[in-house]
Amino acid sequence: MIFRILQIAIPFIWLGLIGGISFMEAPLKFQAPNITIALGLGIGRLIFFALNKIEIVLAILLLISFIKTKPKRKFPLISFGIIALLLVLETVWLLPLLDARATAVINGIATPFSNTHFIYIAFEAIKFILLFALGVSITKNYLKFE
Repeated sequence: MIFRILQIAIPFIWLGLIGGISFMEAPLKFQAPNITIALGLGIGRLIFFALNKIEIVLAILLLISFIKTKPKRKFPLISFGIIALLLVLETVWLLPLLDARATAVINGIATPFSNTHFIYIAFEAIKFILLFALGVSITKNYLKFE
């Protein structure tokens, strides 16, 4: 029973984290009075490092729940696989790249604009949509909404 609850709760919790942090906090912090680009980037580095670790924990919990209660449909596994792949790519490639760029900007040796952020935004948007669809699909499956 706990694994089914996790399968329903985790996608929506994760979705809320991405929505609140990636799509709301990140752009809004630069509009606050007296926030410099360097300060905003420093705050962002801390927040996105923490978000990434929380996402890894949520992904592991969701994976364990799928192992314990194998979904009958393929969609949950496929969507989770894509989400997990994006998370791995963010963790080992994209976030270190963005972190190095943020460090360069903070140290004054790079311009603040980078196309790499658009890749991160695209990854987050895909995860956001898939997490919503995954949560709805699992909820529908367990609660038998038709």
